[in-house]
Amino acid sequence: MKAMTYERYGAPGDVLELRDRPKPKVAPGEVLVRVSTAAVNPVDWKLMAGYLDEMMPTFFPVTPGWDVAGVVEEVGLDTPEFRPGDEVLAYARKDFLHDGSFAEYLSVPVRAVAGKPASVDWNQAAGLPLAGLTAYQLLTRLGLSGADTVLVHAASGGVGVLAAQLARAEGARVIGTASPANHEFLRGFGVEPVSYGDGLPERVRELAPDGVDLVADFVGGVVDDTLAVLREGGRHGSVADPSVAERGGRYAWVRPSGADLSVLAGLVAEESVVVPIAETFPLDRAAEALELNQGGHVRGKVTVRVAA
Repeated sequence: MKAMTYERYGAPGDVLELRDRPKPKVAPGEVLVRVSTAAVNPVDWKLMAGYLDEMMPTFFPVTPGWDVAGVVEEVGLDTPEFRPGDEVLAYARKDFLHDGSFAEYLSVPVRAVAGKPASVDWNQAAGLPLAGLTAYQLLTRLGLSGADTVLVHAASGGVGVLAAQLARAEGARVIGTASPANHEFLRGFGVEPVSYGDGLPERVRELAPDGVDLVADFVGGVVDDTLAVLREGGRHGSVADPSVAERGGRYAWVRPSGADLSVLAGLVAEESVVVPIAETFPLDRAAEALELNQGGHVRGKVTVRVAA
């Protein structure tokens, strides 16, 4: 099969190449997915640079990519949940780095897989898993309710825009930080935008004089601003700043969950949540896709089309 791989750590344009790789084996409790579309996340190029080398075992050559949408090609033993031909999506993180979704085929533990609703296109399906689960799991752990006024830090980013929509779908009022260029974008999702930076607490208090009930941080380094606008008894958490745990908040790391992903896919199918797509690249241009994401100014998800 064809796959984008790297043999050493480095920048995408320096180390990533399209190569022939063996088709993955399918272990018990796994499904083999014929990949339609993959999606780029910041963790992909961070792993490629070796930033998480002390955390995860790496077996070169490595194919990047944890987000995948495709069609079940084969099922392993003890896998009654799916059958060949099923359209699926998954946050396909494993316990080590070797196989990834920037390839024609990928084996995925069934616990991470959800069925793809027919009305959800391949790009949205591929762009949903990691970002959507990150947003959903943090909000769930913080006890989001429809009665909350919520502040989302980095609300126009790939995770933040999904968190904002999830909170709105629950019935919450949402205030979101973003650059002025993205304010109209956020208004389209029912979010009240405010500019980040100096004076943020005052701008939030202008909209919510009594403070907010819940703060979800997807950028890091904003815990002082968070505490300045949080009501007494309010909840806050971050996926980017472990120090929140020392200041009354919750630090969360996303985990694969087919059950959670099924909930999210259903919300996309009913159009309560939209996965904004910035740009799609063919597989042989995956390095460009990673570099675009690495630039940090993308509105929405960058996807990689694998199937012809």
